[in-house]
Amino acid sequence: MAWYLVEITYVQEKLQEVRPRHRDFLAKLAEEGRVAVAGPLGDGTGGVTLYQADDDAHLKETLDRDPYALEGVVAERTVREFKPVIGAWLPESS
Repeated sequence: MAWYLVEITYVQEKLQEVRPRHRDFLAKLAEEGRVAVAGPLGDGTGGVTLYQADDDAHLKETLDRDPYALEGVVAERTVREFKPVIGAWLPESS
């Protein structure tokens, strides 16, 4: 398992209509332990999510199922593997 920091830039015209489905999607992943934290940037231009996935292919499959990706809200997406070492939400073994 690996952690990935994903930042997206929104297509503003589609954002409000799709946001409820996107948040439901992320909430389910959070319940499964696959999303640690997610939310929009303060300026409203995009958002950041910290995902846990088996590998790059599993993450891509997950990202491609997001309503934002399916319905054209993602203008740009940046994915970087992240190696958390400090944080209240980390398991003791990390």
